Amino acid sequence: MKAEILAVGTEILLGDIINTNAQYIAKRLADLGVSVYHQSVVGDNPERLLEAYNLAFSRADLVIATGGLGPTKDDLTKEVAFEYFKKQSVVHEPSLQSIEKYYKDTNRQMTESVKKQAYFPVDAVILPNNNGTAPGCIIDEDRNIVALLPGPPWEMKPMFEESVVPYLKKFQQGVLVSKVLRVIGVGESKAASILEDIMDNQTNPTVAPYAKEGEVTFRITAKANTQEEGTRLIVPMEKEIRRRLGSNIYGEGNITLEHVLGEMLVNKKLTIATAESCTGGMVAARLINYPGISSAFVEGAVTYCNEAKVKRLGVKQETLDKYGAVSSEVAGEMAEGIAKAAGTNIGISTTGIAGPDGGSEDKPVGLVYVGLYINGKVKTEMLKLVGDRQKIRERATMQLLDLLRRELL
Repeated sequence: MKAEILAVGTEILLGDIINTNAQYIAKRLADLGVSVYHQSVVGDNPERLLEAYNLAFSRADLVIATGGLGPTKDDLTKEVAFEYFKKQSVVHEPSLQSIEKYYKDTNRQMTESVKKQAYFPVDAVILPNNNGTAPGCIIDEDRNIVALLPGPPWEMKPMFEESVVPYLKKFQQGVLVSKVLRVIGVGESKAASILEDIMDNQTNPTVAPYAKEGEVTFRITAKANTQEEGTRLIVPMEKEIRRRLGSNIYGEGNITLEHVLGEMLVNKKLTIATAESCTGGMVAARLINYPGISSAFVEGAVTYCNEAKVKRLGVKQETLDKYGAVSSEVAGEMAEGIAKAAGTNIGISTTGIAGPDGGSEDKPVGLVYVGLYINGKVKTEMLKLVGDRQKIRERATMQLLDLLRRELL
């Protein structure tokens, strides 16, 4: 089965909202073994919407449309779909009763226009909306299937899982099983070159790289009759990729770097404190994302000016005078200083020039030094980063956390 995802809404075309629905649906369809070759976005215009349906069904068996099921005049997704299939709609009493109950329970006045949400063809499969007022529906006309879902993700996702997934499973022919490996410390091009022969000769499973901010992911995907068979196909491929990329692989699936690091700190019963200058608290914020970090993270200090580095962290004034705030020496003293002040096993630090101004020939924008203090030993590293101010700060944060991860392995 081939599917197309159609997002309806002028607000998406204008960039006012991000189309997260398409991402979610595409991933779930892959789980069901349904191939998605096209995704489309169309505004709230009946002529263009009808054209979008015509185009979608010229290249797909299944169209999943989101948005435009509401009570206003520009909510036309259902009506145009009914026109495409030459279907007349009538009031669906259970849906109308559900809508009336919703308004009564929320003590709101229901207008006449709201009732349009309860109109469907008599042969449509109605999809209840347990999180809003607009029901969805499925129309299956000679194996041309359209599923009409609401736009708000908190309504769309439950409806998809509760109603669309069970409906599609009867057409399921095999599954796509995927596993994602997360890589840091090596760029996309270098990582791809390491795996070049694998990707050049791939059949089943396949391997695809995706560049993300500060990291790369490799998705291994197997087509199989069952989930168990797909998993077995992935195992030898995963083993070979892990052998080649080694410790550059920090996790899998949706796990984050801070989760991996937080788990390491907690399991090793280590305590940590942070001293930040150019990153301004980003390192501490990332660590605190891990729910169990309270047993390891003690405190974080943003010591932006030199006086704060001296007063709060014990950085020597002569070190600042001789090497400058952006230096390996200061990064080391910052890391050691915060660890001793907080009484922790580990202290980590950042100091650098995030831009857009403040750089020089000797110390350009993007120069960042990070420091590690671990149980009496100090280590520093120089980073040369590119991007705007925000990107430089984010990349410095990621690289410092990864440096600590590697030290703890």
